[in-house]
Amino acid sequence: MKEAPASKTLSLKNMTKSSVWDVQENDIFRMLETADRDGELKENLRHISDVIRSAFMIEEIKDDDKLLQEKYSKQGYKVGSFKLGEDNKLTWAIKKRPITRVTDLTYENIRHITAAKLLEVIDRNFGGGWDSLSQSIQDIIESGFDISTTTLPKDRLHKKGGMYEKKVTDGYEVLEVAKGTWVEAIFAKLKPETIKPRMKFEESGLKDTDDDDDADVEIIDDYNRPDEDDVELEEPDDDEINENNYRTTFDLGDGVDEEDAESLSDYIADE
Repeated sequence: MKEAPASKTLSLKNMTKSSVWDVQENDIFRMLETADRDGELKENLRHISDVIRSAFMIEEIKDDDKLLQEKYSKQGYKVGSFKLGEDNKLTWAIKKRPITRVTDLTYENIRHITAAKLLEVIDRNFGGGWDSLSQSIQDIIESGFDISTTTLPKDRLHKKGGMYEKKVTDGYEVLEVAKGTWVEAIFAKLKPETIKPRMKFEESGLKDTDDDDDADVEIIDDYNRPDEDDVELEEPDDDEINENNYRTTFDLGDGVDEEDAESLSDYIADE
């Protein structure tokens, strides 16, 4: 495993449902304008809007409806217009989807919030602590964060040299959840982003590659494949093996005739 390389300049062409969480409303309108100049927007608008909608709320409004534009602006939306070909023009009101509840967390956005923000969201979950989260939510969180917990009496939680002090020193954010005279401490730290090395099959063999090629490489194991001249024999089932169909052959080397070989096999059988 190795650290991920610096990301390329984000555009509508390479933006995904994960990376779209890195941008803001103004960035979306800027990319829409650039895509229109490149002639890519009209043909791919449906796919592009699906990607944007995974992180933004989008409302399409009429360009001349100033009252509706003002209404959305007051609600925190960013309103902007862009061309769709030579004659068409669209006006969108867009707003980043808020992450305020644990049900807002997804595999796509989990790495795009801070540990402090994550613990703030968990704290809103009725104050029940880590075990109050469903397994599916825990899996999403742990895909992006290192999580550990401890539950101790209040007077022991902050003991010098204890787990609390060590975790904070190591860069973890902490959420304390009161449970009577005890306190549960939830520690969270964003995992370093890593990528898995890919293997690419070429004539010269296998090699590591970082190309963004999602095609799976099928590696065929020819080690146990019989040669074309070999006779393919059907292996008998264990239940069908008996003294009539089971035979062990020994390579006795040069100079041993068939008669001696039979005597030797009889001797071994008698032993």
